[in-house]
Amino acid sequence: MSRSAHPAGPRHADVLPEGHYAAPPADLNQLDARVWSRTVTRSDEGVVSVGGIDVATLAERFGTPAYFLDEDDFRARCRAWREAFGEDADVFYAGKAFLCRAVVRWLHEEGLNLDVCSEGELATALAAGMPAERIALHGNNKSGREIERAVSTGVGRIVLDSFQEIVRVAHIAQRLGKRQKVQIRVTVGVEAHTHEFIATAHEDQKFGIPLAGGQAAEAVRRALKLDGLDLIGVHSHIGSQIFDTSGFEVAAHRVVGLLKEVRDEHGVELPEIDLGGGLGIAYTPEDDPREPQDIAKALREIVHRECEVAGLAVPRLSVEPGRAIVGPTAFTLYEVGTVKELPGLRTYVSVDGGMSDNIRTALYDAEYSVSLVSRSSTAEPMVSRVVGKHCESGDIVVRDAFLPADLAPGDLIAVPATGAYCRSMASNYNHALRPPVVAVRGGEAREIVRRETEEDLLRLDVG
Repeated sequence: MSRSAHPAGPRHADVLPEGHYAAPPADLNQLDARVWSRTVTRSDEGVVSVGGIDVATLAERFGTPAYFLDEDDFRARCRAWREAFGEDADVFYAGKAFLCRAVVRWLHEEGLNLDVCSEGELATALAAGMPAERIALHGNNKSGREIERAVSTGVGRIVLDSFQEIVRVAHIAQRLGKRQKVQIRVTVGVEAHTHEFIATAHEDQKFGIPLAGGQAAEAVRRALKLDGLDLIGVHSHIGSQIFDTSGFEVAAHRVVGLLKEVRDEHGVELPEIDLGGGLGIAYTPEDDPREPQDIAKALREIVHRECEVAGLAVPRLSVEPGRAIVGPTAFTLYEVGTVKELPGLRTYVSVDGGMSDNIRTALYDAEYSVSLVSRSSTAEPMVSRVVGKHCESGDIVVRDAFLPADLAPGDLIAVPATGAYCRSMASNYNHALRPPVVAVRGGEAREIVRRETEEDLLRLDVG
């Protein structure tokens, strides 16, 4: 592995180019525990390990780029959420964050339920042995085939997203001789403090049935009249990567208000309320996520207070963490290919992956941390931008970072907190082969999603 010096771009003492730069860390060899999984360590020589295996060994065995998932950390986070909410609440892992059969088995073993939003996710859950009654099906445009499969296999709940879907699910359930448990997803008009594309409870968007104008109340009326449906509650989701509970407080107030309307009009107290997920994680040391225990306490207090004011029995609470469980448990390992200085601007560090394995920076302007992990360095920090190898100027992995000025081709760098949405949203852009997901635990590593091959890529090309 090369250790040759490289002429660097601006140091931290220079005027920084436009970007989101914080002050450079005092020691680039120091890993900030806030953004790395729990078993990650660094040796005296600067080599990073996870689950007792160093990155050089992992790279030699599995190649790069690759996602390395800390199984002990994943399981610990599952237990923390389960214990925080207790037996009188339900925790549904949001499978969209990252799903494979191994993850489903871990969820089952750790006592969590599973939220899916497509037939493929449902198929994965069932194939891995998740009991159907512990599965919830989401989606704003569920096909008849998806609904039929969910109803026939006995999923625990289907979250209804439109007036048409109320009728569609009821019709299919009746045809199959079933009475399907459902919730109605309502949009509560809360503008979450997050990116526009991942804020999901304001009224001008595709998810849910608005409270405004009485639409959600009308959806309840229709659902209660249909024999194929067993309406068990309402669902709300206000967005993603949220760090405070003020938005949940407003959402709970409005959702409980709907439950009171239902009680007053129909004489029915719906027994469940789902406040969704969306709690944030630390992608950079500046992020300050809350612990599951604090989140559970705050959400319980909010719901209890609102129900007391409304004169309602407290419904069973559900939450749907996805990113908050899997996001911090994995990092992406890359090999440096080209280091290109632009004098007076920054240094571009090109790696062997890019937007095909992490689209979030291009899509959401997401921010990440990055570290040299194959050795230590005493070089000065250089203003860097980590980019991929794809034919797009927007192919950026880490927009603004400090890396050591002696970074060279062949070095290994890692981006932490990539467990959520990176492999899930990975693509074959430029016919890139999607990386593997490798679970590491107790000195052992195994692929839980294997690396794609050229044969995989060409198998679908039938022309």
